[in-house]
Amino acid sequence: MATNGPTPNEALNRLHRDTGWTLNALARAVNLIGTERGTPRTYSASTVHAWLKGHVPKEDARSLIVEALARKLGRRITYAESGFPAPVQGQSKCSIVEELIDLGSQDMERRNFLGASLFSVVLTIPDWPDVVDRMKTVQASAKCGIGTSDVDLVKKMTDSLSVTYDDCGGRHTRPLAAAFIVNTVSPLLQADGPAEVRKAMMSAAAFLCYLTGWMAVDEGLQGLAQRYYVKGLQLAGASGDRMTYCHILRGVSVQAVDLGHGPLAVRLANAAADTSPKTGSRMRAFMAGQQAHSFAVAGDKGNALSCILDAERAMDKAESVSSAFGGYDPATLAYHAAQVRYGLGDVAGSVESLKQHFKLRRPEETRRSALRFQSMIAERQLEIGQLEAACETWKGILEEYPSVHSGKVDRHVASIGRRLRPHRSNSAARNIFDLALEVRRD
Repeated sequence: MATNGPTPNEALNRLHRDTGWTLNALARAVNLIGTERGTPRTYSASTVHAWLKGHVPKEDARSLIVEALARKLGRRITYAESGFPAPVQGQSKCSIVEELIDLGSQDMERRNFLGASLFSVVLTIPDWPDVVDRMKTVQASAKCGIGTSDVDLVKKMTDSLSVTYDDCGGRHTRPLAAAFIVNTVSPLLQADGPAEVRKAMMSAAAFLCYLTGWMAVDEGLQGLAQRYYVKGLQLAGASGDRMTYCHILRGVSVQAVDLGHGPLAVRLANAAADTSPKTGSRMRAFMAGQQAHSFAVAGDKGNALSCILDAERAMDKAESVSSAFGGYDPATLAYHAAQVRYGLGDVAGSVESLKQHFKLRRPEETRRSALRFQSMIAERQLEIGQLEAACETWKGILEEYPSVHSGKVDRHVASIGRRLRPHRSNSAARNIFDLALEVRRD
């Protein structure tokens, strides 16, 4: 007696048709994302065919499929829209603090939890109206009380962790931040106290989550960074801190644009600008510069140029550097101009703007960022055929590199050999090629 097979997944079939992909192309896209997060897959056209025919893949595979479809179609795809059951994760009713404790505990113990390295374009980023002033999501306990000194402790520790990060890098500093979140900050978030003090504590914790997420980005742990950013957004909203909320949201846009997700970066940058308090010209420059970079990566030349001009006008009107918000200054604006020019195809112009950045840099800027931006100069010099100039730039980078701890800089240095391999007949290129192999961190 014949039995009925699974019902074809019409929703998934519809999305697959929208992508224009073959079965093999979808399999390759899913496999690539699996490799990104450290869980390689070997799906084939026959596997995809089974999915379309109604076979329901495991939860891990479903997340990869949804991510691949979202990247291709340039919009968020829900599990329901793809015809898949929703994942169990995220269905619990844990409070923000309980989720933060779980996140920090996994991080401080260096567990290789799922998705640590996977950036997701389908992650739900909480909008300001959804999180603002929701203190009830952070339940207070009557076991102890908190005061302004506790808030000051979190702020001072965040500043100290930031300095340590600049000196030692995220690989060493982020576990310290995670331990502080779990052992000190989370209990303080759950403690009783005056409403204004509790709001200030949540605001301080939000910025600490942002810093910890920034460290994770430097290491290339994109999924982990997103989770810290989302916790920071939720805490900033619960405290009613619009300034910190828009600062973190802009940071999520920075993460997205650096990974090449232009449309998502635009949406996040615009949301940050729309939410930000209207506190002056420097804030406008801070937001417009990121919008310009995002539009450029998204291929929207008109809006990119309009926003970078807006940022330049705002910077001309800005108050003194000592009162700058988010460290945004003429040097940072020059960096954004370089990224806009590069995104729009003007590689030589981007090199000139990066050189202008270094002319405008303040002494307190970190060596880590200096090596990152110098690496961009060298890579772009090579791209426009300036081999000798690129080698000279790389020489300076490699002299400084052993004393700098940064995952991003590590990745730049690791790419030197690949970039120079075709040019080893040139003596300068050969010398830099050999030096890069000697100093690189594997």
